[in-house]
Amino acid sequence: MTRSSTRVLGAGAAALVAAALVSATPAVAKDKPGKPGGNPNLTTVQLLSFNDFHGHLEATDKPLSATQDPSQAATGGSEYLATKLAELRGTAAAGSSLTVAAGDLIGGSPFLSGLFHDEPAVESLNAMRLDVSSVGNHEFDEGTTELLRMQDGGCHPADGCYFPDKPYAGADFQWLAANVVKKDGSGTLLPGTSVKTVNGVKVGFIGMTLEATPTLVSPGGVATVDFKDEVETANLKAAELKKQGVKSIVVLLHEGGYNATTINGCEGVSQPIADIAARITPDVDQLITGHTHQGYVCSMPDPAGNPRLVTSAAQYGQAVTETKLVINSKSGEVMRDRSTAVNHLVPRTAPDATQTAIISKWKSLSDVVGNRVIGSVSEDITGDSSGNRGIETPMADLVADSILEATDGADGGAQIAFMNVGGVRASLRVAPKYTEAPNDVVYKEAYDAMPFGNRLVSIDMTGADIKEALEQQYQPIASRGSRPMLALGVSKGFTYTWDATQPQGSRVVAGSMKLDGVALDMGATYRVATLNFLQEGGDAFTAFTKGTNLLGGAEDLSALVEYLGAHLMVAAPEDRVAGL
Repeated sequence: MTRSSTRVLGAGAAALVAAALVSATPAVAKDKPGKPGGNPNLTTVQLLSFNDFHGHLEATDKPLSATQDPSQAATGGSEYLATKLAELRGTAAAGSSLTVAAGDLIGGSPFLSGLFHDEPAVESLNAMRLDVSSVGNHEFDEGTTELLRMQDGGCHPADGCYFPDKPYAGADFQWLAANVVKKDGSGTLLPGTSVKTVNGVKVGFIGMTLEATPTLVSPGGVATVDFKDEVETANLKAAELKKQGVKSIVVLLHEGGYNATTINGCEGVSQPIADIAARITPDVDQLITGHTHQGYVCSMPDPAGNPRLVTSAAQYGQAVTETKLVINSKSGEVMRDRSTAVNHLVPRTAPDATQTAIISKWKSLSDVVGNRVIGSVSEDITGDSSGNRGIETPMADLVADSILEATDGADGGAQIAFMNVGGVRASLRVAPKYTEAPNDVVYKEAYDAMPFGNRLVSIDMTGADIKEALEQQYQPIASRGSRPMLALGVSKGFTYTWDATQPQGSRVVAGSMKLDGVALDMGATYRVATLNFLQEGGDAFTAFTKGTNLLGGAEDLSALVEYLGAHLMVAAPEDRVAGL
């Protein structure tokens, strides 16, 4: 069944979701029907969970939003995440704590981890004693073969071993990919489930990424697998676990929603996670979610109308969800009315010594390259993936300019360039980010902005194809999950007008697309440059796949580095998109 045919809420389910979202006690979920409610022998399993870590080892992230964390505390960093996990484990009975995650542990990472293909992030997570995680879309950034290397170990096929006397050993924890099925029919790419025994009680985990993952990564890297519907997969795997005698089941799902209040609230958390939660079998006792970088603790009804916990722990190791899953040790069933969850901020108090050593080890390799000054900015150039990905931003336009400059010569002949806002992972600011002087930009700042290693490509597109690509900035939730609007940065010389009040497919104002002030001819051919990610249909921009006469180019990071070196004291580009 397709996403579009399974994501429509019936009136009854919608009413249940609405009731859950206004629940006065969102952190508490009730028993399943028929579960014991008296005084059985109980065991409490502590689940510590987080999501969207993205290799953020160093404690450099700004606080969570003022809405999510009104205190605006300095949070995150692997040294402090490890300390918080240890502190919380210390409050649980011996042997009763598990640490789990909901994907995007690697990929889209800052310089320190990303430069080394996220081997530092995995080493850090191993030291944190992570037990199991779902895959997320960013686990597939470098393709399925590289993900398997990250799981199993071995030196990088191109870069080799960073420490020859100690090759990369792989992840001690298991990534789960229940809905990632190999096209050759041989099963899932990675295991779909994991069963842990705590105090004699079996707890089953089902790990999945969002079905839309192939639209969020370079399609070529995932060409050998299919991504299945989340609900159908969860229900199938839960039935399999029950046949194995596992009655306490948790889904680790890299998909989520948006929360209009603090990390321990549940206000306005809706599609797609409310829809998914309303249809996943009552045999599942909790959904631990991610992808949207939001924190929330919700009680949402299962299809039988009984509340169950749905949680998420924001991003970058800045928060940890602590769930106390109370289980009847005789029946093996979760007692939902006694189970609770709370999100804890990760304060930067006492650093964990093991994590400090891991950071120092990798920094000794990265600093020589990373601290080289490559350019300068005259003002802050902002607008990256941590903000609103649905609007044109100065940073995305700047990257588009760098793509155009790298491809407008004899090697590409590009006239227009496009860059997805979600692919820009950091802003460039006047204030020093590392140890550089004010206004200076060092290599690792450029890397932080462009960490994915995409290749530049130039293609022929008609004016009509370009309009179609621009229209695809907006897609229904069925196509793109929790981010229906994903904007494109555009290069200098190209302008157009966008009318968000019009229906999908008609939002680019007729006649408004212009190149150097001249209206585009819908039937004429133009040379367009972009990332291979977009050209292959990433982010559901399928119009780029219509391009012909493809010519490859440099890596996106090298284009940005060269651009900054050629244009000292770079200013923020002016808007190229007018809105009605």
